[in-house]
Amino acid sequence: MEEVVIIIGAGPSGLATSACLNVLSIPNIVLERENCFASLWRNRSYDRLKLHLGKQFCQLPHMPYPSGTPTFIPKAGFLQYLEDYVSHFQINPRYHRFVVSASYDKVAGKWQVVAKNTLSDESEVYLGKFLVVATGENDEGFIPKIPGLDSFGGKIVHCSNYKNGKRFAEKEVLVVGCGNSGMEIAYDLWDHGAVTSVVVRNPVHVLTKEMVLFGMILLKYIPRKVVDCFIVFLSKLSYGDLSSYGLPRPREGPFYLKDLTRSSPIIDVGTIDKIKKGEIQVVPEVMKIEGDHVHFSNEKMNRFDAIIFATGYKTTVLKWLKGGEDLFNDDGMPKRRVPNHWNGKNGLYCAGFASQGLFGIARDAEYIANHINAIVQRK
Repeated sequence: MEEVVIIIGAGPSGLATSACLNVLSIPNIVLERENCFASLWRNRSYDRLKLHLGKQFCQLPHMPYPSGTPTFIPKAGFLQYLEDYVSHFQINPRYHRFVVSASYDKVAGKWQVVAKNTLSDESEVYLGKFLVVATGENDEGFIPKIPGLDSFGGKIVHCSNYKNGKRFAEKEVLVVGCGNSGMEIAYDLWDHGAVTSVVVRNPVHVLTKEMVLFGMILLKYIPRKVVDCFIVFLSKLSYGDLSSYGLPRPREGPFYLKDLTRSSPIIDVGTIDKIKKGEIQVVPEVMKIEGDHVHFSNEKMNRFDAIIFATGYKTTVLKWLKGGEDLFNDDGMPKRRVPNHWNGKNGLYCAGFASQGLFGIARDAEYIANHINAIVQRK
């Protein structure tokens, strides 16, 4: 089967890219291994999840949110938006297509994608002038290697399989990872009656969602260094010095660190108040595990019934993509820095790898579609 553009992945990145191509009347096909679009949002995210950024930074190309939409959108609202988006732009992903390989045929000048139809168990071959990798950064849950982890007798759960804290009521639970997912899950566990601890290894910025929104608006007009200073000042006014609670503040500003290291500030949902009150404990790095006991870098040891790993994801693109060395590094992430990360050789592109959330996804999709359109129009 031949198409002009083959898109791998029907998450927001793939949907946005397909929509932009449809607007330009460029034929494309979306291949998705799951049975629905946005499967990470539907099936692998916790119930409490809400978009932490303002809606103006979370909309996909060519379709703003309806009037009356709240500034910070809950999970159900975002999924409804995606439903409307797919319908409006007539995006029809081919589900149950597990990509086995994708390689560039230099003689034909086309990409060949081999996908297994997991319903019929048959192999299908797709040909396209352009290939867009839209599987994104959050493809497969990552659990770090900790000495003795296999000896742990309690529950081990990656955050992609965490829905809510109901089953952990009155249990001793350790959350490994203090990003936004980890901190929000820690709060959710506390809210459901779990005795909760969260691992914090490095200095972190703690902001409110309103501070982040204000900062992102200011960045349109004011240098990043000035915005960072102002937002840190607001954080200090709101939270004070959190170092005595195990939450030291980095020397560099939050937006600088986001651009440099791709690490986001903690957007507080109420967790910090519980930490200050001693209702959620902050613990340092995990050194080893012996049975149900976890040893920390401060030489203390605690017993836990469950460990929730909010330690992020890894991309699996290198398992099936052949010939993308100019675009992806050995970790399956773009070699070049934003905003020059999305374009490779021979019509290869990536969408959703900028570590800039839905805002970055929307920008990638428009860049890719416009670049493909320019090439098509020249021929």
